[in-house]
Amino acid sequence: MKTPSPRSRPDPEFPAWVCEQLADLPALKSRPMFGAHGLYSGDTFFGLVWHGTLYFRTSPATVADYDTADAGWFQPNPQQALQTYREVPAAVLDRRPTLVAWGQT
Repeated sequence: MKTPSPRSRPDPEFPAWVCEQLADLPALKSRPMFGAHGLYSGDTFFGLVWHGTLYFRTSPATVADYDTADAGWFQPNPQQALQTYREVPAAVLDRRPTLVAWGQT
């Protein structure tokens, strides 16, 4: 399992681009939180953008897809890793319909 490497200069427009890509999700909202952007569909928190990387919450039904893609988990510092949030693979990020589908699960 790879762990994500922090990016030194995240694109400040990346969170807005992510929201544009996920616009088909019902009641999509982005909220700033602790230096990241939390993503909500209605009242459901499902993902976050942190240092130029998109992470989605996983479940027992979806984690195998992330394992297959060798997706790193969200690690805001070296002492903490939230293994229920995994990096969205580039192949998914680049395909809007697939990204929306992964965001819904």
